[in-house]
Amino acid sequence: MKLPLRVSCMAAVLVGALPGQSFTLRQAVAEALERYPATKVSLEKMAAAAGAVNLARTAYLPRLDFSAQASRATRNNVFGLLFPQAGVPGISGPVLGTNSLESVWGSAVGLQFAWEPFDFGLRRTNVAQAEAGRRRAEASVDRTRFEVASAAADAFLTLVAAQQTAIAAEAGVRRSKVLQTTVDALVNSQLRPGADASRARAEAAAAEIQLIQAQQAIDAGKASLSQFVGTPPERISIQPDRLLNSLPDGAPLPEDVASHPILVEQHAAIQEAEAAQRVLDKSYYPRFNLLGAIYGRGTGAMTDGTTLGGLSGLGPNIHNWAVGFAVTFPLLDLPSLKVRKEIAAHQQLAETARYEKERQDLSSELARARAALEGARKVAQNTPVQVAAARDAERQATARYKAGLGTLIEVTDAQRLVTQSEIEDNVARVAVWRAELGIRMAEGDLEPLLRRTGP
Repeated sequence: MKLPLRVSCMAAVLVGALPGQSFTLRQAVAEALERYPATKVSLEKMAAAAGAVNLARTAYLPRLDFSAQASRATRNNVFGLLFPQAGVPGISGPVLGTNSLESVWGSAVGLQFAWEPFDFGLRRTNVAQAEAGRRRAEASVDRTRFEVASAAADAFLTLVAAQQTAIAAEAGVRRSKVLQTTVDALVNSQLRPGADASRARAEAAAAEIQLIQAQQAIDAGKASLSQFVGTPPERISIQPDRLLNSLPDGAPLPEDVASHPILVEQHAAIQEAEAAQRVLDKSYYPRFNLLGAIYGRGTGAMTDGTTLGGLSGLGPNIHNWAVGFAVTFPLLDLPSLKVRKEIAAHQQLAETARYEKERQDLSSELARARAALEGARKVAQNTPVQVAAARDAERQATARYKAGLGTLIEVTDAQRLVTQSEIEDNVARVAVWRAELGIRMAEGDLEPLLRRTGP
């Protein structure tokens, strides 16, 4: 079975991922798999499910029970039946016709053996049900690891996009300050009206605000990534060079989602429900037990009505042994068992329907991700053209303004267009990688993406 996430050379990555280290995408994913608590929760649940298998197998072992007691009690006894109930201890021996408060010592020590030699497959189906639960727990671990890795990769790409936005916003701030200096000089020379200086300051302030917002996005992105890698946000830095200098190659895209961890886990849930049905199928059978016992009892009361003094009866003085074979059959359990089978059948159908739903949802998600990747590639091919044209327009507007042939509004509009174009160009490459991540998340395997992003 294909693992949902195969991160190679993980040990070396984890050793090097110390607080304050600069993370690559693969390192961030590996660190998240090691540190994020959700993974540890799933691993402990898997260990508990493995223990349930061992517990089910102990049903094949015989029972051997030891008991001992000592008492000081009266010996009065009466004829008649008494249903078992709490608060009325049983008493053995003949009825003596007395009603005395005289007490004697009594004791009992016993060892009882019980073993079920055959059970028509009930214990085997119980073990199979426990093993199905263990397989589901293992699938849950894979699904959790995949979700953690996907979330960490998404947080990494979000941080990359925020940093690229900030780079373009910072360039916009520099342009606005240069323009403000130019406008101030022209206004001081009375070549331009004072309103232009106010407009230039407003544009510079707007550029500063855009940069502040971009820096806030960086801080939020670091906080999100910190949640997975366990490093304080202020010590997190990333290495996005491989992502920014290249785009995902044209590797074949997945066509099927059958190996997705969610579907693997849901298939295990169906198998667990089917195992529960098989247990119920084996439940309405007689139970056979081979029994054996050795025991001893002691009493200070004699059958002729006399009593023995001292510590007589405190230790066993009468011994017995017994062997036997018992059969029990729940005759009236059939109606309730029939209802339980119907419930189990509906649960199995529900798990099957949930599998189909998840498969359909993932297939739709894969189709949307393929469309997003195609669109992101086209956008990334066109943004450089947009940037070049916007820069040419900004240079021309600035030159016209300096020559007194244009207005400041034309220049500021052109600068805003340059900043927005640079932001879109910087983010476009990240958007392609994010679309690629979306495809791998729908497929259920991040390794093709991680392999192309470097170590």
